[in-house]
Amino acid sequence: MLRRAALPLLAVTAGLLLPAAPAAAAPTTPTPSPGAVTVTKAGTSFLTATGISAGQPVKVAASTGDYLYWSFPASAGETNSITVTVTLPTTGGRHGAATWTVDVFDGLRRRQACTAGAQTPSVGKDDPRVALGCTLRTVRPWAEPWSGDPLPGTYYVRLSATDLPEQDLGLPVQVELLVSTVDDGGTALEDGRLKAPLVPAVEPGAVLADGATPQSATPRPDASGQAGGATGADDGWFDGWFDGWFDGFSSRWIWTTAGGILAAVAGVVGFGLTRRPRRVASR
Repeated sequence: MLRRAALPLLAVTAGLLLPAAPAAAAPTTPTPSPGAVTVTKAGTSFLTATGISAGQPVKVAASTGDYLYWSFPASAGETNSITVTVTLPTTGGRHGAATWTVDVFDGLRRRQACTAGAQTPSVGKDDPRVALGCTLRTVRPWAEPWSGDPLPGTYYVRLSATDLPEQDLGLPVQVELLVSTVDDGGTALEDGRLKAPLVPAVEPGAVLADGATPQSATPRPDASGQAGGATGADDGWFDGWFDGWFDGFSSRWIWTTAGGILAAVAGVVGFGLTRRPRRVASR
């Protein structure tokens, strides 16, 4: 009897002593940064990816079947999340379901895994929009060369429709994208640091206007401080005498001609050394 009476008392005492469990925190919706300028364009490849920053909203008019690229910087200790909303045409004769995909690559163009978010959702024929998301792992200050861990540097976001009827290619869509960042600066990271961020040396060429001619590159100075390849008017007696004579010849022509001459000389010398002298007939 005493044991049975003590059980309810112990349960009440444990309930008073144990702290109340915290309520589950509702997921927060990323919001653009105050005063951020909206980006209205996207690239079509890694080389032409449009640069954006965390908290900068993106609103782009595109077509179904296009590959859209953006790039953003990330530092050690940050956890980046990408949210995408694609508004599909309600009229225009969509012929079936479609699958959309958002992929994230680092500065070495290695595909990064998503820890949360709908990375490849499918949308029905009559659905007005599709929502995508990808939460990356926390960026590390350094990692082993063989690992695919996220490191500081440039990251690329690619949005595409991977599975849809061929008749639906080219339909207009509206894309809204936002990159949010949570900086976990208070957490102690590994004792190491990357020597340089993984930022590829991308220098796309400029598009020239009609009738414009490309500017020649400025020669780099040599060890003496003068521009390499540039010679003055008093460098030699024969400067300018043969200008334009050999413009159509490349180094391959020069080496081929020199090699032919050397081969001919070697053949003549070898024939002279190996030729037997004629015998004089005795009378």
